[in-house]
Amino acid sequence: MRVNYLGPACLGIDHPALEGYDLSRFKPTCYLVEVSEDAGVGGPLMEGDLLVVDEQKPAQHADLVVVELDGEQRLFSSHRIGGRMRLMPTAGPRESIWARQSDLRGVVVSQARRYGL
Repeated sequence: MRVNYLGPACLGIDHPALEGYDLSRFKPTCYLVEVSEDAGVGGPLMEGDLLVVDEQKPAQHADLVVVELDGEQRLFSSHRIGGRMRLMPTAGPRESIWARQSDLRGVVVSQARRYGL
């Protein structure tokens, strides 16, 4: 699924999902992405969710990771197989890809969601 880059977490981006959220607790290596409409509204990640991504954290088995493919940032679930990593899409076509740690743009470390009242 596609995610849209919003900027460094330390900038204090104004977004409804971040209301009451203390971004200062995250490292300077963290940035924010917004989950695109690809996610829909029926799963653990929904359109409009904000994800805090740490670009320095090494990916482990079953992490959510951001990868740049064809000029777009996309979200995958990582699966370690020996010394290699298989990335499974979180939504859409279920075609997985092989990746190296250097292919990753970061690991998701937090999620923020705004609930309508």
